[in-house]
Amino acid sequence: MLNRPFSTALLSLFLLTFVGSSASTVKAQEGRVLDEIVAVVGNYIILQSDVDGMVLGVMSQQQMEWSEELWQEALVQLLNDKVLVTHAQRDTNLVVTDQQVDQMLDSQIEQIQQRVGGQARLEEIYGKSVLEVKADLREDYRDRLLADEFRRQKMSSIKATPTDVRQWFAQIPTDSLPTLPDLVRVSHIVKLPKVTEAARNEAMEIITSIRDSVVAGASTMEEMAQLFSDDPGSAPNGGLYENMGLDEVVPEFAAVASRAAISMYSRVFETQFGLHFLRVNARRGDRIDYNHILISFDDRKVDSGPAIADLTQIRDSILTKRASFEALAREESEEEFSKSQGGRVSDPNTGERNLYVEALGGLWQRTLSEMDPGDISEPSEVQLIDGRRAFHIVRLEARIPSHRVDISTDYELIEERALQDKQQLIMEKWLLDLKKSVYIDLRGRARELNLATDN
Repeated sequence: MLNRPFSTALLSLFLLTFVGSSASTVKAQEGRVLDEIVAVVGNYIILQSDVDGMVLGVMSQQQMEWSEELWQEALVQLLNDKVLVTHAQRDTNLVVTDQQVDQMLDSQIEQIQQRVGGQARLEEIYGKSVLEVKADLREDYRDRLLADEFRRQKMSSIKATPTDVRQWFAQIPTDSLPTLPDLVRVSHIVKLPKVTEAARNEAMEIITSIRDSVVAGASTMEEMAQLFSDDPGSAPNGGLYENMGLDEVVPEFAAVASRAAISMYSRVFETQFGLHFLRVNARRGDRIDYNHILISFDDRKVDSGPAIADLTQIRDSILTKRASFEALAREESEEEFSKSQGGRVSDPNTGERNLYVEALGGLWQRTLSEMDPGDISEPSEVQLIDGRRAFHIVRLEARIPSHRVDISTDYELIEERALQDKQQLIMEKWLLDLKKSVYIDLRGRARELNLATDN
């Protein structure tokens, strides 16, 4: 199933900038009309240009050739999206605020402007001002947010039981199972180098200048975040995070975010990542939408001595005094993700504990190269997932040589795949049921494809 675009019309607009000549060629070669309605879903219409836009997006991103099958998959995706929107609008428990819509719309428009070469170029392509573009797309974005939340609620209730996992794995022929490269299971305790006054003063000068410019209205927070923020997760989106739980950020950040006035710029404050200021856009209980800018401390102006000394002492306590590695990790480690798990390192996206050696990077590989299971390394340098430079001691829990996938050693990986397949099957059946109570009328090319809609 194709991924849903952030907006069909806007995606088409962006793609036409780069592959518009290809689209014209395809249409001319096949003698198609410029545009037509190919489907009606409830109160919505789907145009041929909507489907073409999605197809061109996939062609561009995945280097695929145009095909009738690809066009049909795009149409089915758009049909499903409109069915979800229709049902989401009927659910009185789902609410999308104007502020949520504006935040997502502003962020996406900013990204598109960057890609096409600025606001003037976007307006030239679209033939309208940015304000008019936003007005045209506002309801599309509202629909998308509603449908995404409706889908998320359904997906979150789907789990894979141990029986599901075993049955799923048993269906795969042994000779079809992939071979995994060398894996390791590791834990670590992390210490950050001490920030010197020179590094702190330099970062403060930079972030104060940025904040002053934003507060004075000389530039927007989104613009400055894209230009200067050191947070790779939000800088491309203008510093934006949406629906973030206060328990998902470090305590110093949560303390400011929980008290900050809506739409106002906070004071500059410090966390382990550097110096920040933020603007809370919306607050719903302990969940917030916000923009922030981070200026990290210069790695070249920090003192690594205290971190190495602390880790040496911690290692000695474990080896000679039988102190608990897990307990010390929870008490002493300065890397939040693994700290909460007693130092256990796992894939942040999947939770998988078995990690590919080749994907860990050179610093990790050098530390692990001479270690046996049960060993605890000397303090060594590491680059954390968020890019920060730090130091750590590592305990090698297990080393798993290259092998064919097996449920006894790779359960988490198999569980993830089994869950994905289960979710897809349930979603397909769910969509078929949803379609029964939505008016669907296929026209033109779509009718010729004879798609099953159960209507």
